[in-house]
Amino acid sequence: MALRLVQIAMNARDDSAVGRFWAEALGWGVASEEPGVTNVEPAGLVYPDPAAVYIDVIAVAEPKTVKNRVHVDLATTSAAHRADLVARLKDLGATPADVGQGDVPWTVLADPEGNEFCVLEPRPVYRDTGPIAAVVVDCADPRAMARFWDEAMDWTLHEVTDDHAVLRSAKGVGPYLKFLRTPDAKTVKNRVHLDLRPYPGDDHAAEVARLRALGATPADVGQGDVPWTVLADPEGNEFCVLTPR
Repeated sequence: MALRLVQIAMNARDDSAVGRFWAEALGWGVASEEPGVTNVEPAGLVYPDPAAVYIDVIAVAEPKTVKNRVHVDLATTSAAHRADLVARLKDLGATPADVGQGDVPWTVLADPEGNEFCVLEPRPVYRDTGPIAAVVVDCADPRAMARFWDEAMDWTLHEVTDDHAVLRSAKGVGPYLKFLRTPDAKTVKNRVHLDLRPYPGDDHAAEVARLRALGATPADVGQGDVPWTVLADPEGNEFCVLTPR
């Protein structure tokens, strides 16, 4: 039994507009499986593919009120590439964001609905990730999060310290998943969350039971009667266990 991180789900008041922004930002395409859901997908890959973490933008009524605890870092290959990408993103509707980052070599922006993200300076570790270098989750205890998520998924734990923990697909492709120690506490439902999926033939209920034994708890985000299961990790970050595929 195992689980994979296959996508992130991003709440938005206008899913189509935010979906178009992210498709243009990443050079990906858009699709829609149902009203209120815009899928942002890389061309040339068949979902789910470990070479990418897809994005589902989901329409919600409530506005964004606090800094997101989950965001994406975008990779660049040179200083010129970073400058060009930042300029292009601003032309698409991104705006500068201050999350207390101070004087850092990367650029913090927000999409048209205020979802923060970072455009990183060139880093060799991210040279083969694709446009998304990492999905980053704020947390209080990276070591505890590493213990949970290393057991929850079949991804490989690359590094863990008091300040951060880093995982990546065991196939050595696609973006990293990074847990970053921050002082702020979780106060509201995460506007961006992780979606995990069992492999074909695996037992969805058994995977949910395994996660609960590791410390996950049931979460109600108003999902109603759906085929997937919503849980929260030991720090309360909501995530979904999708059906096997």
